[in-house]
Amino acid sequence: MANFANMEAYATLGRKQAQDPSVDTVEVPRSGFNFDLVRRNQVLQSTGLSMPKPMSTGTTICGVVFENGIVLGADTRATAGNVADKNCEKIHYIAPNIYCCGAGTAADTEMTTALIASQLELLRMRTGSDSRVVTCMTMLKRMLYKYQGQVSAALVLGGVDVSGPHLYTIYPHGSTDKLPFVTMGSGSLAAMSVFEAGYKDNMNEEEAKLLVQNAIRAGIFNDLGSGSNVDLCVIRKPARKGETPPAIMLRGYEKPNEQGDLRERIKRPEASHLPVGTTVGIQTTVVSPIKERVEVIPGAKDFVVVENKADD
Repeated sequence: MANFANMEAYATLGRKQAQDPSVDTVEVPRSGFNFDLVRRNQVLQSTGLSMPKPMSTGTTICGVVFENGIVLGADTRATAGNVADKNCEKIHYIAPNIYCCGAGTAADTEMTTALIASQLELLRMRTGSDSRVVTCMTMLKRMLYKYQGQVSAALVLGGVDVSGPHLYTIYPHGSTDKLPFVTMGSGSLAAMSVFEAGYKDNMNEEEAKLLVQNAIRAGIFNDLGSGSNVDLCVIRKPARKGETPPAIMLRGYEKPNEQGDLRERIKRPEASHLPVGTTVGIQTTVVSPIKERVEVIPGAKDFVVVENKADD
């Protein structure tokens, strides 16, 4: 970094000497970290301005590779300071053979995945072949890197193509990982503990579904930002070469927080059960004019103040 700065300084010196031969010095830019904004923030805080704070969006998403495909999982709680939605869908369609779990700002994850899904659809129409998972990953990371983290979308991308199953994590700044099991979101540490304890190579589909289910449960019960139900998505290898891999969405695969039975056991007082017709409604469709329903006071017009409008 310092060598590059010196090269720029010498180039600037050469340009200035070409214009004015008496110039023999030039200021070399400082290299390293710049803490000027720290003092600016301190001045702003001293004036009473509250600085922005990072937002914890709350999610548990994960995925695992098994011998015949991919299993993705997510919780269904959406938060906005409190619980905003108990049955939010966080596993997004990308292509018939590719799905993506999203953590972060709900609008960013939905619009980002929808944009890439439309671009892949056009690519499939142009090439006449199924989408490659690495192509989708590259398109996502390039878009997120372009916005330098301003698009708050942390993604778990999974799919099966002609080269087999693939599982990626994509961070909001555009960095990626490819691993046999991954987790993201505020409940990712709890989910990762389940994966590290229970993962093994060449699992069958039922073992993979159970592992992902337990990982999402760990996030639901150990992270305040995660909750409600467990959603799964299974993408299998095609039975014959050349076929599109089938993907199965399992909405509400498990509902560990289902309160239906508890609510049925709660006995409410009889006074809270009001029969139909208790509240008397409007019995007529005839509407009388307001003059017939309001008493008009003579001389009230004199008390109304009207502002004088200037002539044009």
